[in-house]
Amino acid sequence: MYRREFIRFLGSAAAAWPLGARAQQPTRVRRMAVLNGAAPTGQNQIAYDAFLRRLTELGWTDGRNVRIEVRWANSDPAQMRTYGAELAAHSPDVFLVQSNPALAALRPLAGNTPIVFVHVADPVGSGFVASLARPGSNITGFTNFEPSMGSKWLQTLKQVAPDVSHATALFHPETPANVAFWRDAEAATPKVGIKLVAAGVHDADEIERAITAVAAQPNGGFLVYPHTVTEVHLRLIIELADKYRLAAVYPFRYHAEAGGLLSYGVDALDLVPRAADYIDRIMRGANPAELPVQAPTKFELVINLTTAKSLGLEVPSSLLARADKVIE
Repeated sequence: MYRREFIRFLGSAAAAWPLGARAQQPTRVRRMAVLNGAAPTGQNQIAYDAFLRRLTELGWTDGRNVRIEVRWANSDPAQMRTYGAELAAHSPDVFLVQSNPALAALRPLAGNTPIVFVHVADPVGSGFVASLARPGSNITGFTNFEPSMGSKWLQTLKQVAPDVSHATALFHPETPANVAFWRDAEAATPKVGIKLVAAGVHDADEIERAITAVAAQPNGGFLVYPHTVTEVHLRLIIELADKYRLAAVYPFRYHAEAGGLLSYGVDALDLVPRAADYIDRIMRGANPAELPVQAPTKFELVINLTTAKSLGLEVPSSLLARADKVIE
């Protein structure tokens, strides 16, 4: 057989191989590292499980063609740094990271390894990416940041508790996203009819002083902004709201499920699984600098009627009709 005919024969034979046989050819096992800034409980675990299901749909199975190392930092900045170093030592092909503090801890440890983030607020203002449209580095992902949430939380507080005349925003003053929420809420106060004050908090003592000050005058309420400090002390915040019978609005579903009066914020079960698509594209060769940061598309309102009744509040039917979940 002449050389030309032999090469043609090999080409036709390869084309005739069953797709399944070709799919079984050995491929390099990818490595993924996950640094989750929260605790593996409630909605956090449910959202991560949904992420894994989506990853499987895209063709990636842990232990088969990808190996996944996971750490949950329980909202502890020290653990984030420790776990970040541990994960970087595994030399992953890509990182998945959740929360601003976790991303800040991981970024200097990751080198040029691609990072996909979820639940990171104001990634541009925080200095993580150059712009939403073109991140420009090894970092991209899915932000939960929408500045107008600041005024929406204030408006929702007035709707659920019409008698509230003054309120305090519990926020972390060194976090750009929290400052943006505050500015948006402050601008809306004349229209909403609530006198709003800012309470920068860094620990349990500052949180307790801020809430006690609200309770010192009648018809008070407060807003809880998303940050590690409010996550760590969530149980304290809910207990103080109950102790002083104060209406409060929280940013995440599981806050209302834990006993908070009402939550309004990003739907984590929609946001987190979407990150699997970016992980898939990066492991197949995409450049994260060219994958635009995506904004949230779904928000959810959760009302805890049990808490409302304990506070003596009659939740308006219009608000109940808008709720994605009502806890009774």
